Amino acid sequence: MSLQEPPARSSRTSRAPSQTASRVAEPAAPAPPTVRLKGFTRRFGDNVVIDSLDLTIAPGEFVALLGASGSGKTTLLRTLAGLDSAAGQDVTTPQARAVVFQDARLLPWKKVWRNIALGLDGAEVRARAQAALKEVGLGHRLDAWPATLSGGEAQRTALARALVREPALLLLDEPFAALDALTRLKMHDLVLSLWREHRPSVLLVTHDVDEAIALADRVLVLDKGKIAAEERIPLSRPRQVDAAFHAIRRRLLGKLGVEIASTQGATPSPGPHPGALIAFPIGVTVN
Repeated sequence: MSLQEPPARSSRTSRAPSQTASRVAEPAAPAPPTVRLKGFTRRFGDNVVIDSLDLTIAPGEFVALLGASGSGKTTLLRTLAGLDSAAGQDVTTPQARAVVFQDARLLPWKKVWRNIALGLDGAEVRARAQAALKEVGLGHRLDAWPATLSGGEAQRTALARALVREPALLLLDEPFAALDALTRLKMHDLVLSLWREHRPSVLLVTHDVDEAIALADRVLVLDKGKIAAEERIPLSRPRQVDAAFHAIRRRLLGKLGVEIASTQGATPSPGPHPGALIAFPIGVTVN
């Protein structure tokens, strides 16, 4: 009985590993938007405040919303925050949301850390509040009373209260409007730093055109319940008042019905100092 040699491997079998190795990986599908509204409408009696609005905000995107008073900004923000019902409409928002309002809305009878921990559960609540306060530069004010805080400190506390909840969507409703120019500048820098660290999607409602350009990836203009204009901001951060900044500013102001003289040919201002964010006493607000 003779022994037979095992059959030789076919060429197809021998090539299979190299074919698999050379196969190019398919790109991952893009993440779904954090916010999506399709044909969203809000009316009060015969008054249509939001009119068939389409809006998406990508994960980690920073969007600013401009518009004159009565354009629907607050109504839209309240809907995204879950303060107004969107029953029966095509509205998608994450469960983890937080809002910072123009006034800090701190409870005066609770210490700072208890204001931050309001509604949180667990044994480590105080530690979580302390960590959030340290992020906004107020770790030393853990046991302070709200009445002893300055305006800027109160807004930092409100920001810490929002971020301790690790929101996927952070809503900012003109949170810097009542601050002086220098404190506002510091808050801009802080918000950008925290946004880079935590990467929530952000919607900032503001009347200040310069503020919107300085902070956002994309600026929307709301008019009569519709998005009348959209401007992507390609400028690197921190942003300076240069020719590109002025060009974006003119376009947005034009959409808001405000005409300003062209600065074409003029030497652009470098801002307060090289590399600084913009101080906003010169900022144009639209009411």
